[in-house]
This record gives sequence, C-alpha cells and structure tokens, in this order.
Amino acid sequence: MPIHERFEVTQGQWTLTGEHAGRGPALVFLHAGVADRRMWRTELEAFASTHHALAYDRRGFGESRGVPGPFSHVDDLAAVLDSLGARQAVLVGCSQGGRVALDFTLAHPDRVRSLVLVAPAVSGAPVPAEPAPSVARLSAHLEEAEARGDVERVNALEAHLWLDGPDSPEGRVGGAARALFLDMNGIALRAPSPGVEREPPPALPRLGELRVPTRVVCGDLDVPHLQERCALLARGIPGADLRVMAGCAHLPNLEQPRAFALRVRELLERLGA
Repeated sequence: MPIHERFEVTQGQWTLTGEHAGRGPALVFLHAGVADRRMWRTELEAFASTHHALAYDRRGFGESRGVPGPFSHVDDLAAVLDSLGARQAVLVGCSQGGRVALDFTLAHPDRVRSLVLVAPAVSGAPVPAEPAPSVARLSAHLEEAEARGDVERVNALEAHLWLDGPDSPEGRVGGAARALFLDMNGIALRAPSPGVEREPPPALPRLGELRVPTRVVCGDLDVPHLQERCALLARGIPGADLRVMAGCAHLPNLEQPRAFALRVRELLERLGA
C-alpha cells in the first residue's frame, strides 16, 4: 500500500495541509464543501502507482489553519502545485472542489492537462428559482436548524441531502462512509470563517474557452438541478463527456470507489494515448 506523506504549504497567513503519494504526473483531488481531503484517501492509494496523487484541505476545512483575511482558492491551488514542483496537473474536483478546478483552469490554462468535474459548483451559475420539492423541504429544515444553532442537526440534514440524496431515505448510505462524512462536515461547520474569498470571474459564460480533455461525472440520486447542470457542462465544454453513475448521490467516490476510479482512469489512459 502506498505511503501517504503529509505536507504543509504556507500561503500568506494560512497553512494548507495535505497529503500525497506516488510519483509521476501530478493528479490533484479537490474536496467538496461538505468534506476535506480525507474523502480522497482511497483515490490517493488507487493512483499512486502511476501518478503523484495529492489532496489538501482548503481554508476552513480539515487541518488547514491561519489568520482570516482576503484569499483566493485559485492562488492557493497554484501555491500547492508550486510547492510540490508540479508545473502541470490533472484536476479532479467534486462540488465546490469542481468550482476551484474550473476557475483555476480558466485562469491558468497552461497548467492543467485534464479535468474531471464531479457534480461541480460553477461560479456564475444561477440558483434555481424553484428547487425540487425534496430539496426545498430539506433546505427549510436546514434553515430552522441553523437558526437554532443546532450544528448536529445541520450535519445530519446535510448528510441526508448530499450523501443519501434528497429523494432517498435518510441513512441510505451508512457505515464508514457516513461516519467519515459526519466527521469531515462537522469540522467544517464548526470552523471559524477563513475570511472573504476574492471571487474569480464567472466561469459559466466562459465554458467554451476550455481546451483540455474534460469528463463530467454525477450520480443519478444527486440534487436534480445539479444533474441538469452536469449535462449543461458536458454540452458547453468543447469535447467534454458525461458519465452518470447509477445508485449514488453527490459524493460518488465515497459510495462506489472502484467504479469512480475507473471513470478517472479512462480519461488518464486517453491522455497517455
């Protein structure tokens, strides 16, 4: 089993904490906004035999720490790559990690070899005026729990929304995956604000500028409007393709790690060819 090495990167008054394994082309995994770098540990092991696989905690997540202030996720990712000597990388981003991957690629197109976007957030994308009834119901419960300051209830509701899927019964995903979700998201919910992000230009109107091989992945149990967004991305990014994973929601790598790794490996093999 590959040995994961811990690393720290200082960016301004913040320390970004990560881990990496293997040697070869850089393969960077960017975590969701309800997780931290630990959501990718299976992937680091799976790809360390062929790549320099790495993941890090963004500001406000996991073990990263520092003094709140203005920041840029794009600049933070550049600092991580520079610190590890990676001129170019393949980026795999889930949810908010997908947004960072998209924004970074548009800002530094020469530094990205390929993209895997897993149910990504997209800067500039509108919020749906009428969310699906199941999403609206869970969102209302979330607002109530947040107003009460009930962090445990917020965490449980977000696990239902993002891990189980809004139309699935609560607790559909159990065991180690659920325990990991609750631990990762619990840290994020309790973390102090890292400061104000310097927002990059909206990515949605610039999808046609992307010129790297891109795969979009989503689960068929995910939030409906995010599934629609994934289809929109696959149509709007030149040469992109869409892979829908059956039986999983917003974090497919936690539910079906082997099937997810296959989707990533297919794209990597295409690059090699």
